[in-house]
Amino acid sequence: MKKTLLLSVLAGALIGSAPLQADDHGVEYAMAIHGGAGTITRANLTDEQEQAYKDKLNEALEAGRAVLKDGGDSTTAVIAAIQVMEESPLFNSGKGAVYTWDGEHELDASLMEGERGNAGAVAGVKTVKSPIELAREVMEESVHVMLSGEGAEQFAKQQGLEQVDNSYFNTERRYQQLLKAKEKIKASEQPEQQAWEYLDLDYKYGTVGAVAVDKNGLLSAGTSTGGMTAKRYGRIGDSPIIGAGTWADNDSCAVSATGHGEYFIRFHVAADICSRVKYKGLSVSEAGDEVIHGVLEQAGGTGGVIIIDADGNVAMPFNTEGMYRGYFKGDGDTHIAIYNEEE
Repeated sequence: MKKTLLLSVLAGALIGSAPLQADDHGVEYAMAIHGGAGTITRANLTDEQEQAYKDKLNEALEAGRAVLKDGGDSTTAVIAAIQVMEESPLFNSGKGAVYTWDGEHELDASLMEGERGNAGAVAGVKTVKSPIELAREVMEESVHVMLSGEGAEQFAKQQGLEQVDNSYFNTERRYQQLLKAKEKIKASEQPEQQAWEYLDLDYKYGTVGAVAVDKNGLLSAGTSTGGMTAKRYGRIGDSPIIGAGTWADNDSCAVSATGHGEYFIRFHVAADICSRVKYKGLSVSEAGDEVIHGVLEQAGGTGGVIIIDADGNVAMPFNTEGMYRGYFKGDGDTHIAIYNEEE
């Protein structure tokens, strides 16, 4: 078993590993973001589309940098970066959220701070413009960690957060994805099964996320998503699950995940990575590769994560053909990539 795991990790490092990982020591502040992983290849994106994604990723990173450079906390920076992507139709979060089977949008988000393990999450909300903002309200103003559905929306109203009609999240591109997905599912042998049984990676996992460390050494992580195209029965993935899709611990690292949520939940991916850093003494790169190219890939799970530690070391392992991603360290250059082969 150990030999098999080692071979898988080594193969993953060559085939689906993550470029854009950088080691440093004691940077003043740093951030990494992702905009989803999946079948993302040069053949699937025009030059214009590629540039649009890179521009939006850069905008999100700069929103986070502005907070951190001014001495703001990493949680505020994570939210600032994620909200840029929530407001963009390019990603499966907020404005660009995918459709459920019934033609609506159900949004999930979570947030965690690494100093004391404070966390907040929401699932299945339909009328909250910024789910990641609501996750912070749950973390700071609620005695609970996770709220869902109508109860979460009622809490959002009490907190004065902006409400929108569910149609605000409509986009033609996502609607066409829904129609194609339903055709494929209905043609299957078991059309009542969950969508993930029949949909391939062309229905991209466009979940967005951010991780950051601020000038005071606080690690934070956040994740926001519209879920899976044609999801049914109130399906909830890993994004709002603390430990699966989001995790932060000042003694190890902060992680935000994107991918096939059922597997990330079952294998507690985000927390597992940080536990390997904390208890095995691995670097964020080593721990990320062990889980994404070892544990997850062996089980049949696909996706990726962004990881950062208190020294500003960044890793972005993924086992799909691409992942929208980027990072910066302090006042240094911004690094953005989409495809597997990019450094």
